[in-house]
Amino acid sequence: MGSISTSHSDEQLAKEYPKGWKLALLTLAICLTIFLISLDFSIIATAIPAITSEFRSLEDVGWYGSSYLLTTASSQLLVGKFYSTMGIKWVFLVALLVFEVGSAICGAAPNSVSLILGRAIAGCGNAGLLSGALLILAHSVPLERRPLFTALTGGTYGVAAIAGPPLGDVFTDKVSWRWCFYINLPIGLVTFIVVAIFFQNPSVPDAPASRTLFDRVKRFDPLGTILFMPAVICLLLALQWGGAKYPWNSSRVIALLVSCGILLLAFVVVQCRAQDNATVPPRIIRNRTIWSCAVYQLFLGAGFFIFVYYVPIWFQAVQGVSAIESGKRTLPMLVGNIVATTLSGIAVAAVGLYAPFMILGTIVTSVGGGLLTLFNPNTSTAAWIGYQVLVGVGIGLGWQQPIVAVQTVSSMADVPTATAILSFSQTIGGAVFISVAQSAFTSRLTHELTATVPDLDPFVVLDSGASDLAGHVPRQFLSAVVWAYSNGLKNAFVIDTVMAAFSALGSAFVEWKSVKGKKIEAGIAA
Repeated sequence: MGSISTSHSDEQLAKEYPKGWKLALLTLAICLTIFLISLDFSIIATAIPAITSEFRSLEDVGWYGSSYLLTTASSQLLVGKFYSTMGIKWVFLVALLVFEVGSAICGAAPNSVSLILGRAIAGCGNAGLLSGALLILAHSVPLERRPLFTALTGGTYGVAAIAGPPLGDVFTDKVSWRWCFYINLPIGLVTFIVVAIFFQNPSVPDAPASRTLFDRVKRFDPLGTILFMPAVICLLLALQWGGAKYPWNSSRVIALLVSCGILLLAFVVVQCRAQDNATVPPRIIRNRTIWSCAVYQLFLGAGFFIFVYYVPIWFQAVQGVSAIESGKRTLPMLVGNIVATTLSGIAVAAVGLYAPFMILGTIVTSVGGGLLTLFNPNTSTAAWIGYQVLVGVGIGLGWQQPIVAVQTVSSMADVPTATAILSFSQTIGGAVFISVAQSAFTSRLTHELTATVPDLDPFVVLDSGASDLAGHVPRQFLSAVVWAYSNGLKNAFVIDTVMAAFSALGSAFVEWKSVKGKKIEAGIAA
């Protein structure tokens, strides 16, 4: 069976974990945090038309999402450094407070600039929430029981991601779009109180009082941060502008991509020289399970976000239903996700192995995604239900396993950095490949419209949005436009299917270690 891994198990034996009602409250706080993160990502899409109408700010639409994403992605690895050097509890509470302040600014925003500023501030806070919630979980539940609780957080993420758009539509129609942001405040307050009172902050390793000021500053890898943040910003701006505001071959987009490449190369050099003081210490990222899980999370996360983003658009544009109704029609994906997440968590806790579920998640998600490419205006109800169930099951089987895996192979001192790497991979995967899918979708849609409806300006369709094609497109063109929309979305589904398949690059190389402490020698993981 192989050797026993002791680095993590010794720490497990020495640690007192919360029990009973205290554990229940901390679990609630963790789930509320995950709910906040996922809801805030998905709810804003349906509020954008009302926001642009009130502020007359159609030209700012891209910044409502990108300002949030820019600050989140560029800060996540730095926040992981904070967690490993400054302690989990206080970094998490500060991140939550920053997120709440940003949400309050968004809700009360008097103009578009204020809203963009609020989104940027909320993104800075969000950078520390997912990692922080998972670290609180790691210090609240022993490793052998952690898959069950991790599955619970995964189910919560799925619920919020799929419920966000219809909930945003309800707020916008019945109350105000501002409640898409105000809803974060009471949820965050409950989380803040529970963590502040009931979570015992673990000690921070390797922080002797004799360190000089220079040594303390060096631990935060300021040079690495200075290089990494603008690299991520350059990449995301290039993806935001390329093919939309500027052509892909424009000097601005090319300059951003080249700058990103140069900065990332310099960042890698700095990380290799800084060693344990690096934002991403080489010894951690060289761990086979950690880098393979990061690859897995990047591609499976990309597939998940594309599914969640584009399946509701298909229902609204092709089947002509409202945002609320499209939310109801994505319930099969949600149900499949929750059931598979729960059962896989129970199974991993029972047998100890996470690697088989990562492999199975790749296979099932790829098959389900491939079937989604068959969507067309004549697709039967049974088909769109069944295909979504497969996708939901696949995501549910694999989504949480990388978290369990990196916590299994890492010492508790390295868990903050390893968790931050996974969080960043998930964020950047969604950011990059949603943009890729959007380009593939709009390119195919424009081509189809030009070929089948030459008398209709494609920009009329692009500007009308998915939810109101019938109100903007002349009746004689509507059927052809719906087919063009469906074929365009097929390109997006092809992208997410490819992303799900590419997650095999991660699942193939992950080590077969058991959460019960035994290493299994099997196949390529041997």
